[in-house]
Amino acid sequence: MTSRTGGLPYAGRPALGRRPSAAALRVACNGEGFARARVFTRDTLRGWSLDHRGDDAVLVVTELVSNAVTHAVPSPAAGAPEIRLGLALDSGDLTLTVSDPGDDMPVFHPSDGSALREHGRGLCIVDALAEEWGWTPRPPAGKTVWATLSTLPLT
Repeated sequence: MTSRTGGLPYAGRPALGRRPSAAALRVACNGEGFARARVFTRDTLRGWSLDHRGDDAVLVVTELVSNAVTHAVPSPAAGAPEIRLGLALDSGDLTLTVSDPGDDMPVFHPSDGSALREHGRGLCIVDALAEEWGWTPRPPAGKTVWATLSTLPLT
């Protein structure tokens, strides 16, 4: 697994325990889809009594979905792309997943101290908020990018 490293080689999704609570959503590649993904994340976490992790989870989901739409969605001529958001709760961890049709691995650019850079900071944000994160291929095509957050209250 890879976490907080300069490179991003293949990393398997963390194994979930016996019976996690789980929720999934198909995300449209438009502003409405982004808004729905954020509301879905907040509502799901509220249902799991994890409101205290809502802000971080919504920010991570927004970055991962945005990356999927920007870098992994084929041209509009290819038809409606399939992007799926997944939330899973198990053993004190919340796992957020975004699956997309792209085969290229995510590119992590460690912070160069330029807070004014307009693009390329999404995975730095994910890296700062997540306990760990990585990606796994989805044969025959596509990948899933995942991030785990602790469910413990921030102190």
